Amino acid sequence: MRPLLRELGHEYATRYGKEAHAEISRYPDEEFTPPYGGLLLLLLERGDPVAGGAFRRYDTTTAELKRIWTHSAHRRRGLARRVIAELEAGARGYRRIFLTTGPRQPEARGLYLATGYTPLFDTEADPETIGPLPFEKHIAVREHTGKAPDQ
Repeated sequence: MRPLLRELGHEYATRYGKEAHAEISRYPDEEFTPPYGGLLLLLLERGDPVAGGAFRRYDTTTAELKRIWTHSAHRRRGLARRVIAELEAGARGYRRIFLTTGPRQPEARGLYLATGYTPLFDTEADPETIGPLPFEKHIAVREHTGKAPDQ
């Protein structure tokens, strides 16, 4: 997982400057574990992480997606879409998924629009004037079992 986080940190720093590193570690690890309403997902290829993402509890009915990421050597293969689909399937007990992405991440903006997320901002406005770009998606409620998906 460290190579993914290292590359993510480098890309955030390149796009947003030094403050990006603090954003990566903004939330405690426990918020991304099932007992606390979250989930961390990694896609592995031959034992190496190639993509990943997570969600955390935002409120009682909403999960918040965080850090959807594909290693640069593995992009354009649909892995981010797969991560999103797996996280949505694992969001048992939630009715809504919320997320924000940075204004300098047009690839992420396109991904969320293509996977059915509704922008909660004026898509015609300059993203730099908005700041973090919020999206949401309402999902069918599945019973929360307290277990990770596929258990």
